[in-house]
Amino acid sequence: MGRAVVEAARGLEDMVIAQGVERPGHPDIGKPFEQGELAGRLEDVLDLVDAVVDFALPEGCELRAQLAAGSGKAYVTGITGLSPEQVKALGQAGVKAPVVYAPNFSHGVNLLYRLAQDAAKSLGPDYDIEVLETHHRHKEDAPSGTARKLVEILSKASSAREVVHGREGKTGEKPLRQIGVSSVRTGDVVGEHTVVFGGPGERIELTHRAGSRQAFAAGVIAAVRFVRGRKPGFYSMSDVLGL
Repeated sequence: MGRAVVEAARGLEDMVIAQGVERPGHPDIGKPFEQGELAGRLEDVLDLVDAVVDFALPEGCELRAQLAAGSGKAYVTGITGLSPEQVKALGQAGVKAPVVYAPNFSHGVNLLYRLAQDAAKSLGPDYDIEVLETHHRHKEDAPSGTARKLVEILSKASSAREVVHGREGKTGEKPLRQIGVSSVRTGDVVGEHTVVFGGPGERIELTHRAGSRQAFAAGVIAAVRFVRGRKPGFYSMSDVLGL
């Protein structure tokens, strides 16, 4: 995603990639990178940028957000697999500077959130709900952040009582208002999410398929534009896209 964002920003008249940051000890630290050189610490580049885009690992994201916000810099991140405590820390950073956190920056996925919510409210408890997500074999967290967000939205919209991750053995009849979540890891799939509503005599499926990371990178660019001159706050892609 970091490389995809860099590619998306190249050639744009209203922004530049001023600096890049890699993990300490990375062999490319100190080498030329876009408008500067690759650094090993975020705090070494904050005076040179207006916004920080973070797609590193979840570990340490709270510190990175606090460093950026403490310097008055906007912070945009799409890291998945965050704990509730880490998400809370991002919200706290939003007190000092604009922070955008989104499990998925795709316009289509964020529209899927809205459609799934509307469908769950309209169909009611007589329709079973299942969430299926597929990603490349190298993805380290499951279910995906997008699937977790879908479950959160669907649980509220449908008054779900239970969420089950995968099934095995003699599970018995599916209880009413139970949401099932299934994860598949295979090949180089960028990302696919499907919400299934099953009712008497029919099934409705809402699916989003990402063909490349360009859809996500375009959303990141929109988020960077959104935070420019924005008041401090904890924002989502719904805010960015006006949904």
